[in-house]
Amino acid sequence: MSKQKIEKIVLAYSGGLDTSIIIPWLKENYDNPYIIAVAGNVGQMDELEGLEEKAYKTGADKFYAADLCDEMVNDVIIPSMQAGAIYEEYLMGTAFARPIIAKALVEIALAEGADAIAHGCTGKGNDQVRFELAIKRFAPTMKIIAPWREWDIKSREEEIDYAEAHNVPLKINRETNYSKDKNMWHLSHEGLDLEDPWNEPQYEKPGFLEMGVSPIEAPDVPTYVTLDFEKGVPVALDGVKMTATDIIWKLNQIGGKNGIGLLDIVENRLVGMKCRGVYETPGGTILYKAHRVLETLCLDKMTAHKKQELSVCFAELLYNGQWFSPLREALSAFVTETQKTVTGTVRLKLYKGNMINAGVKSPYTLYSEEICTFGESDYDQAQATGFINLWGLPTQVQALMEQGKL
Repeated sequence: MSKQKIEKIVLAYSGGLDTSIIIPWLKENYDNPYIIAVAGNVGQMDELEGLEEKAYKTGADKFYAADLCDEMVNDVIIPSMQAGAIYEEYLMGTAFARPIIAKALVEIALAEGADAIAHGCTGKGNDQVRFELAIKRFAPTMKIIAPWREWDIKSREEEIDYAEAHNVPLKINRETNYSKDKNMWHLSHEGLDLEDPWNEPQYEKPGFLEMGVSPIEAPDVPTYVTLDFEKGVPVALDGVKMTATDIIWKLNQIGGKNGIGLLDIVENRLVGMKCRGVYETPGGTILYKAHRVLETLCLDKMTAHKKQELSVCFAELLYNGQWFSPLREALSAFVTETQKTVTGTVRLKLYKGNMINAGVKSPYTLYSEEICTFGESDYDQAQATGFINLWGLPTQVQALMEQGKL
């Protein structure tokens, strides 16, 4: 489809630097198409303020605000947490949001009769893959426009030049021009001084952290939190029943206050390059920890080990944009089966960036104090002799063969 035939475009709109300049750029380069700006609310909070007004001032013809928080939590975050999905220590806050936002873009594009969907992802990142694979899943013939793969702009500094030349309002300046992604699960920081892995993140610098504080600045007394789970789903915090979404919001406050969830890593991107990122994930870090602790009681050894093995595959599928894939769905079916008995209560002590186990209980516990105690019990320790003899038989036979004694 030529540019001249594209009359209506749905744009994934965040109001950030990239998508702010994409609206006038699309108008200039695609023969003044009708632009529908779609903002997916995945918990950006203050970043959503004034977004509709800004979209129209920048040249959008229509604006949608899609509330996707509960869908992201229930359909992506909780299943991923249950799977123990972690990519190279990264809890995948950006990856969690993309399939849900892309699905909403397709739904609006089809309802509006749009000719194309546009996004502001760069040609270097993972998000371009995540958006486009999800779009292809639900609208396989839809044209996708990725301006970063078309225009002559080479850097964020040149983006700012373009914005200033086209009177596009920005909330950033050249000195604080970190590339950030924020939602209810996390906040990522990339670029500027962080591009050199030798540079320490400025955790104590006012304004750098947004979801919490440095462990150095956290309280000198610990905070206790108690989480209740039913079949692997968080259902209560400190004894108060609430939705998983509300639990995450509350844990963000508690974890942020205690310096929980800071991560500084050089990760391997899907496109082949390494990239340094600093992440804030206060509530999610607590939630993952509590769930893992509960599983130590409720899962048998073989299931726990196989689940841990498959969690790497699950995380890679999500990170690589393959959330809507048969394999991920199959893995989720396995994970759901493992969660049938993951019910109970976990207590954690939070102190200056640390999460310390402070108690766990479950009606489905496989832990027996009577069996494992160092005190007196009915366990017959003499049975271990026969077990070791049988378990070690292959080793013993191998040694006898090598010594010519068979």
